[in-house]
Amino acid sequence: MASEDLKKEIHFALENATLGRTLGNFCKTYPARREKSYAGVDFEKTREKIAEVKSYAAEHIDEMIAEFTTNCETRGGHVYHAKSTEDAMDWIRKLVKEKGVKTIVKSKSMASEEIKMNHVLGDDGVLVQETDLGEFIIALEGNTPVHMVMPALHLNKEQVADLFTDYTKVKNNPIISEEVKTARKVMRDKFTHADMGVSGANVAVAETGTVFTMTNEGNGRMVGTLPPIHLYIFGIEKFVKSLSDARYIFKALPRNGTAQRITSYISMYTGACEVTTDKEKDEKCKKDFYCVILDDPGRREILAEPDFREIFNCIRCGACLDVCPAFALVGGHVYGSNVYTGGIGTMLTHFLVSEERAAEIQNICLQCGRCNDVCGGGLHISDMIMKLREKNMKEHPDALKKFALDAVSDRKLFHSMLRIASVAQGMFTKGEPMIRHLPMFLSGMTKGRSFPAIAQVPLRDFFHTIKQDVKNPKGTIAIFAGCLLDFVYTDLARAVVADMNSIGYKVEMPLGQACCGCPATNMGDTENAKKEAEINIKGMEAEKYDYIVSACPSCTHQLHLYPTFFEEGTEMHKKAKELADKTYDFCKLFYELGGMSEEGDGKPIKVTYHDSCHLKRSLKVSKEQRELLKHTKGVEFIEMNDCDNCCGFGGSYSLLYPEISAPILEKKIQNIKESGADVVALDCPGCLMQIKGGLDARGINDIKVKHTAEIIAEKRGLI
Repeated sequence: MASEDLKKEIHFALENATLGRTLGNFCKTYPARREKSYAGVDFEKTREKIAEVKSYAAEHIDEMIAEFTTNCETRGGHVYHAKSTEDAMDWIRKLVKEKGVKTIVKSKSMASEEIKMNHVLGDDGVLVQETDLGEFIIALEGNTPVHMVMPALHLNKEQVADLFTDYTKVKNNPIISEEVKTARKVMRDKFTHADMGVSGANVAVAETGTVFTMTNEGNGRMVGTLPPIHLYIFGIEKFVKSLSDARYIFKALPRNGTAQRITSYISMYTGACEVTTDKEKDEKCKKDFYCVILDDPGRREILAEPDFREIFNCIRCGACLDVCPAFALVGGHVYGSNVYTGGIGTMLTHFLVSEERAAEIQNICLQCGRCNDVCGGGLHISDMIMKLREKNMKEHPDALKKFALDAVSDRKLFHSMLRIASVAQGMFTKGEPMIRHLPMFLSGMTKGRSFPAIAQVPLRDFFHTIKQDVKNPKGTIAIFAGCLLDFVYTDLARAVVADMNSIGYKVEMPLGQACCGCPATNMGDTENAKKEAEINIKGMEAEKYDYIVSACPSCTHQLHLYPTFFEEGTEMHKKAKELADKTYDFCKLFYELGGMSEEGDGKPIKVTYHDSCHLKRSLKVSKEQRELLKHTKGVEFIEMNDCDNCCGFGGSYSLLYPEISAPILEKKIQNIKESGADVVALDCPGCLMQIKGGLDARGINDIKVKHTAEIIAEKRGLI
């Protein structure tokens, strides 16, 4: 469960109108701008190459360090290989003291935040001046970055003007161009009088000893050229083998980071260079050039763990933040630490900053998977967050979650509880199909969303009575109902059976099936997830059927995970694989088995479609359901805006974080209304519960929400 402190942070962020507006507007426009910047560039091939070159460097990391050190020092640089953050900071303190450094200008260095350089040197009496505009602003605010690439995204121009007025003691107007001039005026003096410049690296090239920094403001070059001493601080994950390898990162980083084709500046430094100290006398000297390489236990732990090793492929573009529905609402001060933010920031925080903070913020992830689609290094960010949850659940089990998941994994107990609830719910349903109000501490669950009533008779009790008149059947399909079709949306199950019958297949329901285990997996409880996998592998008896059909993408995805729970070569792995290989989501299977038809009653109806996260991103199904709907007579298909944005359900997420789930749902409902559709089609019972409940709570009764299977069955006269 979320701690009270985290809940307060979330509430504070949601109440911040400026944060909501600035972050919301940026995240809303980012996808289209990013897509435009990739015109003529194959993103998938680019990130495959990035993953390839970064993975090579990670696999040969000690060689990279040694080669870089040799080449940098051959060219007059000095390299220090720090084995911990404390080691790095101790060495830097000694260097600063030895060189008599009193003022430092700094640019683009998250690594320096890891080692708390500003704070430590500040205590030593050294002035460390942030020169990136965003970092300068939040330093004046006394805050930490809200975003890894755009640290001051949470502030508007009026707030910045006030900060500048306080700092300069001169009135600053809220005009962006004027604010930039103020910053430039302040910084020029800092640059020309600084004793040392400190930079962070986007890339470090082993074979030449070169470090790269990409910037848009020009301050990076000032930091690297004007002070007599230049210090780079970067982690071992920044290495690539060659200059040729680095080009792929330069192609993706600006496009993913700020939707630019190229940054204003790409600066490269290779060892010490000769600089002019007196123009009149033409006196020159070697500029002092140093590199501190962070090779701490946290980074080595990442390399040692196969589940997390691809973190080294991250190019720090921040794209995962820009498409995250939760991040767009609460920002990096909530969904992050004082250094790293968002999805990738959760992993970096765990290994490099604070395991305790990561344990809290990992649950803010909805598991919608949009971050995976845009990641410049091809990381499976949402999957790694799941692994982090598993790790945390094992090391610090949550008693309440464990109790609930233990109950769900006990099939007989859970089903008995649902049967009791179907009787006891009467005081809340009052004869209606929806529960609109819950009492006391449960009241938040029905704020902005109604709940469907539990079916009076579960599917498993009457399935055998469903008439299936299939002459000369082509085969037999088993339906995996999952919790929602079995105990809530029983009519949807009838539609699935009717649709499959119409194309020549009989449907059976193995009664030994239980919850798919998705809730346990989402909460990191691998013990109960495996237990439920074992129950369903035995209960579904996949060897008896041609196919397994599920009308819930989350269940389908979970069944596809079953082989990962068992050791390869074992009998359980073999059975799990057979079940997984035969399992399809409804629209995919219906389409593949010949369900495409021009049939339909011809009655005009406008239909829009909501893509569920698991169906589109995990199962890669988005075309089939649209084709089925478009070819149904009477259906006018309308694509809504942001059709594949999460609805905010996320399984238990909408119960644990209703304050985040609700505004995500609100955006979805707004897009549905603007589409002008009569019906919202979807393929996930969870999304059906969320969206239908949201419309009901708002009194919007003229827009229906239906599963694709229901629309097909109704329009073809099958039910």
